[in-house]
Amino acid sequence: MARNAEYTVFQGRAGDHNDLAMPGAKAIGAELQRRTGIVPVTIGTPEPALNTGWREELDAALPALRDVQSRFDAVLAKGAVSIAATSRCAVSLATLPAVAKHHPSACIVWFDAHGDLNPPEASPTGYLGGLALAGPLGLWESGLGAGLRFEQIVLVGQRDLDPYELDLITQHGIPHIKPGAGLSHALRAAIAGRPVYVHLDCDVLEPGIVPTDYRHDGGLSLDDLRACCAVIAEHDFVGIEIAEFQNAWEMDGPPVSPAALLDALEPVLEKAGD
Repeated sequence: MARNAEYTVFQGRAGDHNDLAMPGAKAIGAELQRRTGIVPVTIGTPEPALNTGWREELDAALPALRDVQSRFDAVLAKGAVSIAATSRCAVSLATLPAVAKHHPSACIVWFDAHGDLNPPEASPTGYLGGLALAGPLGLWESGLGAGLRFEQIVLVGQRDLDPYELDLITQHGIPHIKPGAGLSHALRAAIAGRPVYVHLDCDVLEPGIVPTDYRHDGGLSLDDLRACCAVIAEHDFVGIEIAEFQNAWEMDGPPVSPAALLDALEPVLEKAGD
């Protein structure tokens, strides 16, 4: 498995509601190391969640986000596949501009229960993670750059979208592949032969499969996710960022292994070693 892949674990703040995703990312890195023998590079230092508005969260996160952007820039510049555990979706504010820079033709497959397409003025919650895809698309200025184009985006599994996001999806003709029959076939058609970079928010899965911050019924199963990964592995694979895996179902609860999640991702993780 994966000798031309580079592994990264993000451990800084990134708009966290609680303190469970930083150890979740660390657990994913440890499981990847167990499977590959490769020690991931760790970026950032764990700090308690602030659980406040997007501006304060971004100001607190920017130093570590700039560091992870530099890491991605270095990994992608040398042509490696990037495998990263990124704690929260807001880390995409830093990672996706680097992907856009080095892989301008790549399709970004965004697995998530949400669109994360709101700029701050349209956000009903003020949550930094809800702005995570909008920043790299240039819909607002995060301080971390942009460069993504709407035609690069493929949304998979969204079932909690705000009016602004729905209008944007319609306006730009963004593929929106909902859970259900024909999922993998629709994904193949939307990718249309392009290189693929994957963002995985674990809340795309049906609640109860893995611990995550948000829970929305009607999500993907692990079998669905594996089938999608098999389709993605048919293409040139740029990398994956795994976000919103929490290491326990509740604060101070027993740790939960990410092994089953990584088993579902096996087609793309194996692809990284081709």
